[in-house]
Amino acid sequence: MYFGAGVAVRLFDQLTPSGVAWLRLLGAAVLLLAWRRPGRAAWRGRRLALAGVFGLTTALMNVVFYEAIARMPLGTAVAVEFAGPMAVAAFGTRTRRDLAALALVVLGVGLIVDVQWSGSATGVLLAITAAALWAAYILLGKRVATGGNGLDDLAVGFAVATVLLSPLAVTTGPAWSSPSLLGLGVGVGVLASVIPYALDQVVLRRVGQARFALLLALLPATATLMGVVLLWQIPSPGEALGIGAVVAGVALRSREKAERPPEEV
Repeated sequence: MYFGAGVAVRLFDQLTPSGVAWLRLLGAAVLLLAWRRPGRAAWRGRRLALAGVFGLTTALMNVVFYEAIARMPLGTAVAVEFAGPMAVAAFGTRTRRDLAALALVVLGVGLIVDVQWSGSATGVLLAITAAALWAAYILLGKRVATGGNGLDDLAVGFAVATVLLSPLAVTTGPAWSSPSLLGLGVGVGVLASVIPYALDQVVLRRVGQARFALLLALLPATATLMGVVLLWQIPSPGEALGIGAVVAGVALRSREKAERPPEEV
């Protein structure tokens, strides 16, 4: 996911953020459809409607976030966007232990990300919108996952979103005359969408949405650890403390009975 995000940011010099997001969506849709080959039932009725709304919400979340990080520091945008899943986790808080876990996770994310309160008002508004869409992604993703055909519906949803957001394709002009640029744009879809969102569906079938939202705090912690292993980027004392707080918060979260995942067709 984070390797894909790094590639996407580099593409902003040659393509618009929205154009990169649409190429990401296109690449993910093509690969998912080729892999899953959803049957006719996936393209009908309420199942199609739910998949379409889920796919469009996910795609808009990525478009808005890319537009946000083009206008404000990445760390700040990440911190603001994390308000979405943290809100979901907060609404699922039932005990003081859960509340303490949430507080640790919020503190940890704040210490890990490089928050610099700068950037345009538009960037802040876009980041807030991305937060709301991320919360909606979790809620809708849970419904899709528990339907028993999460990966098929993910493929259908991305296909629907690709068509509905096709006007964004007009900003991808340079990519169609550059195989390497097009390949990178589509590759971002594999790294940043297909793999992580498919894994999200697997996890969402087994845990509650509040617990899943809290688990998302492991993303910035994992990114920091990857920086140590791959790039020898040693975290500051504050970042190290943040990683510890996130891990402690996730471990502290009250245990839930594992949900029995439905058979996937």
